[in-house]
Amino acid sequence: MTEHARFVHDVAVRWSDMDAYGHVNNARFLTLYEEARVAMFFVGARKHGLGSFEEGIVIARHEIDYLRPVDYGDPVRVEMWISQMRAASFTVSYELFDDGVLASRAKSICVPYHLAQGHPRRLSDAEREFLQPYLES
Repeated sequence: MTEHARFVHDVAVRWSDMDAYGHVNNARFLTLYEEARVAMFFVGARKHGLGSFEEGIVIARHEIDYLRPVDYGDPVRVEMWISQMRAASFTVSYELFDDGVLASRAKSICVPYHLAQGHPRRLSDAEREFLQPYLES
């Protein structure tokens, strides 16, 4: 198995993320994952000289496993990689760590999208090149 890179991003937990039990609300995990995904595909890709993801990515599916509660406090660490790459979609896999302990795993199927034209599109060669180091093999 070839080793792949992980994109790592720390995400602040906000007081508004808490539920009545004092833990991060299960729906807010999507927001934590979104913050990390935006850091990778907008900020990270832009540093790589790639701005096309900012023109449109839609989410076709989310899947989340909750392994332990996350409390308010220090930022959580989200590690991401690409677990599948197809012609017109890719799957982002995540692990979320709270105080260094794995608290959640998730996957998102992302589809490059022409927002102005209202339809999906294929990944460009430049986008594939950006994703390749993170691709799980």
